[in-house]
Amino acid sequence: MRLTPRGGRDALDGLETLADGRVVLKVRVRAAPSEGEANAALIALIARRLELPKSRIALTQGASARIKTLALAGESAVLAQRLEALLTA
Repeated sequence: MRLTPRGGRDALDGLETLADGRVVLKVRVRAAPSEGEANAALIALIARRLELPKSRIALTQGASARIKTLALAGESAVLAQRLEALLTA
């Protein structure tokens, strides 16, 4: 994911292809990037949109970077279906 803190609103902004060829989900949050506030807002937004408890989402890479990796715990087929629905909406 590519996170934009202080983005004016909490939203998923679709997919983006980076210069190195990786495809990331663009996400913006209102929270500032200080003291982990933006990371917490990211997890809360993803939890809300995927109907998943926040405790099932972990930030695995990129705590202080724009590009982040999240680990989601749950039924993979259900999570894949929910992610696809978010991206096509």
